[in-house]
Amino acid sequence: MEQMPGPRMGWTFLTNHARVLVQVARDPGVRVRDIAANCLLTERAVQRIISDLEQGGYLTHTRVGRANRYQVTATSPLRHPADAGPTVADLLNLLAAHQAGSDAPAAGEEASSGIAYSAV
Repeated sequence: MEQMPGPRMGWTFLTNHARVLVQVARDPGVRVRDIAANCLLTERAVQRIISDLEQGGYLTHTRVGRANRYQVTATSPLRHPADAGPTVADLLNLLAAHQAGSDAPAAGEEASSGIAYSAV
């Protein structure tokens, strides 16, 4: 994947695909330019990732005027065989719980994450 120039960080826990998916789940009307800025990627890299996610069945989009509106397919299973079981919704809820900070729910409560996605 193309990345913006900057200091080399080595490896990270989340892939660029996961980062893009989280951005789209947080704001289904987000622009590619804004995803790129938030994820420290080029717009071209984000476009390729969105295409990968759509081809994999994790994301769809509809055209609204000149903009795209995205919809995450939350019931899709995670891609790697070692991750079998959890769904995209489970991953997004986990990442959203971090964003909620001190308002994170207690065990057994649902996260109020600001992440919206389809149960398709």
